[in-house]
Amino acid sequence: MRKPLISPLALHLRQCLRSISTTPRSLNHSISTYPYPVLGFQPYRCEVYKNPFCAAQFQLFSASARLFSTQVYGSSGSSVGENQNEMGGEEESLAKLLSGELLQSSEGETLPLPKRLDLSFSHVTISPSLLLATLNVSPDAGRVALDFLKWAKSRPGFDATDEVYSYWINYFGRRKDFKAIHEVLVDGRAVVGVKCFEAFVDRLVRAGRPGDAVALFSKMKKDYGFKRNMSSLKFIVSSLCERGYASYAEKMVKSLAKEFFPDDYICDALISGWCVDGKLEEAKRLMSEMFRGGYEINTFAYNCLLDCVCRLCRQKDPFRFKSETQSLLIEMERNGVPRNVDTFNVLITNLCKMRKTEDAMKLFFRMGEWSCSPDETTFIILIKSLYQAARIGEGDEMIDKMKSAGYGDALDKKVYYEFIRILCGIERFYHALRVFEMMKKDGCQPGIKTYDLLMAKLCAHGRFDKASALYNEAENNGIPVEPKEYRVDPKFVKKKNVAVKKEKKRETLPEKMARKRRRLKKIRLSYVKKPKRKMRRA
Repeated sequence: MRKPLISPLALHLRQCLRSISTTPRSLNHSISTYPYPVLGFQPYRCEVYKNPFCAAQFQLFSASARLFSTQVYGSSGSSVGENQNEMGGEEESLAKLLSGELLQSSEGETLPLPKRLDLSFSHVTISPSLLLATLNVSPDAGRVALDFLKWAKSRPGFDATDEVYSYWINYFGRRKDFKAIHEVLVDGRAVVGVKCFEAFVDRLVRAGRPGDAVALFSKMKKDYGFKRNMSSLKFIVSSLCERGYASYAEKMVKSLAKEFFPDDYICDALISGWCVDGKLEEAKRLMSEMFRGGYEINTFAYNCLLDCVCRLCRQKDPFRFKSETQSLLIEMERNGVPRNVDTFNVLITNLCKMRKTEDAMKLFFRMGEWSCSPDETTFIILIKSLYQAARIGEGDEMIDKMKSAGYGDALDKKVYYEFIRILCGIERFYHALRVFEMMKKDGCQPGIKTYDLLMAKLCAHGRFDKASALYNEAENNGIPVEPKEYRVDPKFVKKKNVAVKKEKKRETLPEKMARKRRRLKKIRLSYVKKPKRKMRRA
């Protein structure tokens, strides 16, 4: 029998991985000697500006080629190595190696995937986090992932749980391969539970298949062994309404009313779904049906209605915004429904989207009249709007108010990044740097996006010294900022003063004759005797 052909690179990989043991030291030693194929760098050229910042980029780029062998596994004391260890550096490297085998399977291999994985990864301990990382870095593996699941189940000491199966459901759901999801659920019928059910419903709705999500409820117990109860119905209804499929959800609820009578949660979800879809009349119709049926209309339903009214007014007729919102708020008071902080958040958010920051600030200061206090969402919305309106001082004061109100913990890395992005968008990058320093003082570690945004803006303004300092800071903090070419804004490029030589223009005949006449007139007048100036008498 003919032996299968194995490439020298794959053979070298298998020889290296056979020596892997369960201890981290032997794992580090065996993998660090393997030339990882991802690190095939191209020479870096900076074609925009020859400056110290680009030189620093080139130094990091050349040094990063040693990252896999020396920093991630070898030198645990380095800052980049510590950051990689925090992210699960060993599992990430193993996930990349496993991903290479999965992608190699799609290209056509003689040996089946489970056998090749047994040859190369026989001493590796399988964990759910390793499986998830492998699937995340293998988006193009396709249905080979099914063989990967079978191999993982065959490993000794590993039991596939409901959470593990949900990884494969999300993976195939991103590819919209629902036949593969069916195979996964049938294979794990005895194990799958709530997480797999929620992942399956979520992927069906996000893929634009509300009909399949509705049909799933009737066959979920027979086909997959899911529990068919009120909580499952609520999850399907809420998932449909979040994506604006309120018509499917309402038909489903009405058809199952005899078996599962709807409660307040389902009714509120249906109203929210119609409002998300922009169907204001349908939401009002359902609200009146609820009122006639004896359901209590709460603040949540009116807030959904208010948000729909604000959104429609912004899109169609902004001049009707004030009158429409006032009439709805008066109706709330007439029906005895109190306002809460979410009501003000809806109004303030839509006013800020319409660039009516002053009206939003007035409403903010009037919240106490209805015994409402602002929360972290209110502060963040107003800070963004104030920065967008170039009211920098008021935005800083609002940050101080937010901290003094006890919501300083809500100022995380993501929120600070949004502040910095707005300030850079209005060309206030100096204040963006101050917010950046404030972010570090509050204990928030900036990420790759924050550093990249600030460096791009500084380079656009020609401030390469500050950009280089930020780059070195990111390198020292262990943040893997990728070297890039940042374009300089032509407005801030120093133009060299080049002397333009005037070309001698050839005279026409009329111009030549006029020049001669002027010259002759000067010569003729030079022979004329000038009158002497006499002194004036006193």
